[in-house]
Amino acid sequence: MIPLVTHLEEITRTRELIAEAVRDLEREGRPAARELPLGVMVETPAAVVMIDAIHFRDRIILVALGIDALGNKHVLGLREGSTESTRVVRSLLSDLVERGLDADRPRLWVIDGGKALRRAITQTFGAAALIQRCQEHKRRNVLDHLPKTLHASVNRAMRDAYAASDADLARRQLQRLASSLTSKHPGAAASLREGLAETFTVARLRVPPTLARTLRSTNAVESMIEICRDHSANVKRWESGTMALRWCAAGLAEAKKQFRRVNGHLHLRALRTALDDHVAAAVTPPAYTAEQEVAA
Repeated sequence: MIPLVTHLEEITRTRELIAEAVRDLEREGRPAARELPLGVMVETPAAVVMIDAIHFRDRIILVALGIDALGNKHVLGLREGSTESTRVVRSLLSDLVERGLDADRPRLWVIDGGKALRRAITQTFGAAALIQRCQEHKRRNVLDHLPKTLHASVNRAMRDAYAASDADLARRQLQRLASSLTSKHPGAAASLREGLAETFTVARLRVPPTLARTLRSTNAVESMIEICRDHSANVKRWESGTMALRWCAAGLAEAKKQFRRVNGHLHLRALRTALDDHVAAAVTPPAYTAEQEVAA
């Protein structure tokens, strides 16, 4: 078993080392198996965690879904509560850290935009956490504040901006859209401006398009939750949080049977590099040259 594999090259190098060891044993006249069964322990998750909530009447189950270095999905943890409060979210995150999630490693967190969720992530992981707010949630939230006569035009404007390759230009387009809505629809304008920059995190990291489409929304975790919800559709009476957790776990086990590698998984290595570079630039002070020292 190879522990904590993050790149294919590590598996290839391990096979080469095993082959060298077999040849050494054969030269010494000692018996050695030509084909050894080889397993890998993939780091979970490598770079991405998505968090969303499942509602069971008055109960809420927070679910964390991880994407490993090979693009495979893993249910990382659950936490039951009555609201998506910062305390409940921090409890889930603390459990993940206690079970081995490296709190210092740069990671992309894809969320629906809930303030308590964002606050708990940044408090727990600091500069190592980059937040990508779900673009689909943002679009729906803005439309909820508008009359139906404006839905088509605003929806098209937001979709066009989010499809643009230039994140800075797209952000300015949406800022102009918010300004145009401010007078007659201040609620929609405020909803659009709130956390707008974090809907472009994946774009700023220059993630290739096939993987970017997966990471700029919470669709991956929402599809899993939908299967979980269907699994418990016939339950009419929720007696306790423990019952909700049991049904949630059973539903997630059913959803796991349908897990597939995420689209664009071959670009996850590029995402890892982009995350490391971004965090290093954010936390490393600029170089202090000799000329600056003399001037000071």
